[in-house]
Amino acid sequence: MRNSIAVMNTKGGVGKSTLVLALAETISAYHGKNVLVIDSDAQASVSSMLMSVSSLYKLQSEGATIVDYLHGRVLKGQVIDWPKFIVRNVSDVDDSRSLFLLPSDMQLTLLEREVSKENLHGRLREVIGELLNGVRRVFDIILIDCPPGLSVLTECWLREADFHISPTKADYVSVCGLEVFRRFKGLNPEMGFAENLGVIVNMKEANSVSDEEYHRWLQGNAENACFTQAIPRMPALQEAANFQNYERSYLAKYPGQVGAAVRALTDEVMSRLGSRDAANVEAKAPAAASA
Repeated sequence: MRNSIAVMNTKGGVGKSTLVLALAETISAYHGKNVLVIDSDAQASVSSMLMSVSSLYKLQSEGATIVDYLHGRVLKGQVIDWPKFIVRNVSDVDDSRSLFLLPSDMQLTLLEREVSKENLHGRLREVIGELLNGVRRVFDIILIDCPPGLSVLTECWLREADFHISPTKADYVSVCGLEVFRRFKGLNPEMGFAENLGVIVNMKEANSVSDEEYHRWLQGNAENACFTQAIPRMPALQEAANFQNYERSYLAKYPGQVGAAVRALTDEVMSRLGSRDAANVEAKAPAAASA
């Protein structure tokens, strides 16, 4: 099954990490899937959304993040079991108990510097590929929160993941970020690249003529494979990014219009995953032997 999705846009500030959080918690709560979130952003935003700051700091201090895993595997050539770095019982939503996390750390930028300095790009991609092959067998869905921009590590995720999703705001600069990403994807096609699952319009302003025009423009370009459901800009979604030390229901965290939009979008994502996977299986099926 192809089930790994890299989430990225070369433009920052498009609400990418909050969207990863909402998708992960919804897939767990409403689709009953085991979901792994891989935080590959040095800001560790989605990690801090899924656990308390003190718990995240403890993991970072103990060397139990993606940085430490990659450092050992890539720079030191160590044999390390990835399950030791997976954190369970994350999320403050009591309906989302099948959600797991590979947390991040700001040291990730230094790791990338060392990888480049030692010219270990190929080894980094190999390790990323091995990690994804391992987690694909254990989890139903893997969401990779990539940082904005096109770093060495992000390129590895995009070349080894099965799919990519591109969140964007409905404005000129964010849409330009999609174009940069599209041009990057066209480079070195022989190296492989994740399949486009679609563009998500995020943080859409209600009653904004400009936002509506950009949304229609994105939908008009078939190459975008734009999702029908947009995510509105609402305080409830911004508040959802703040981890609470008490458990709450899914509907308490994602109330009303926001929850309905997130669930509709998640349904679209899961439907596309199912159809793409079915098409992949059909394409690989051996032809019937002739009589």
